[in-house]
Amino acid sequence: MSEIRPLIAGNWKMNGGRREGLKQAGQMARQAARRKGAAAEILICPPAILVPVLRDALAAGAIAIGAQDCHAAAAGAHTGEQSAEMLADAGCSHVIVGHSERRADQGESDAAVRAKAEAAHRAGLTAIVCVGETRAERRRGQALDVVARQLSRSVPKGAAAANTVVAYEPVWAIGTGLVPTVDDVAEMHAMMRARLARRFRAEGRGMRLLYGGSVNAGNAAALLGVAHVNGALVGGASLTAKAFMPIVKAAG
Repeated sequence: MSEIRPLIAGNWKMNGGRREGLKQAGQMARQAARRKGAAAEILICPPAILVPVLRDALAAGAIAIGAQDCHAAAAGAHTGEQSAEMLADAGCSHVIVGHSERRADQGESDAAVRAKAEAAHRAGLTAIVCVGETRAERRRGQALDVVARQLSRSVPKGAAAANTVVAYEPVWAIGTGLVPTVDDVAEMHAMMRARLARRFRAEGRGMRLLYGGSVNAGNAAALLGVAHVNGALVGGASLTAKAFMPIVKAAG
C-alpha cells in the first residue's frame, strides 16, 4: 500500500432493510471506533432510501455515507431519480457512478458516466468512477484496452485526487467468487495509474485506485498489498460487520 490513504467502500446494492441495516452499520461503527490510529477511510453506500437513516445513526462517527448512483441534472422531471445535490443534502460524501451493473442493466455509456461524475463534483461529492472488462473481453486479450478507453471517456476533465476515486471491477468477478490473479490486478492498476498521471499529473498520481470484485476477508490482504491498489469496493461482503470489518482491518 502506498502513502495514499486507503478507502474501503461497501456497496450494499439493493440489499438491507431498515432494521438490519441499522444493526450492521451500528456494529461496524462500534468496531471502527475502537481502531485508534487506523489508516483506512471507511464508506458505506446503502440503497438511497437508507441514506438518511444511516446518516443519523453514524453521525460524527468513523464511517462515511455514500450513494450508489446519481442523475446528471441538478433538478427536473426525472421520476425516480436523485440528483447529486440531493444526495449531498442528505448527508452523502461520495457517490458511485458507472458501476458495471448499471452499465449493463441501464445501458449507461461512458459519456453518461462522465456526466454523472461531473454532477458529483458540482455538488461537492467525491465520485467513485467504476471501470472494468467482461470475461469475453479478457479472453480476447482486450482487458487493458477496454479499461483504458473507459478511463479516458468516463473520468471528467475536472477530476482531482480530492474529488475522484477510480474503482477497477472486472465484470466477470463481481458476485461470482472469481478473482483475477494478483499479477492481473497489478498490471491493470499500473496501467490506470500511468494514464491518470499522464493526464492529470500530480492529481492523477494521488487519486485512489480501488479494486472491486469478490473481495473478502480471505483475499483482501493480498489484493490490498498490490502496488497502486489503494483500497477496495466491496459488494456482498460489506453487508455484515462480520464480513466487512476484517477487510477494513486488512487495509491498515
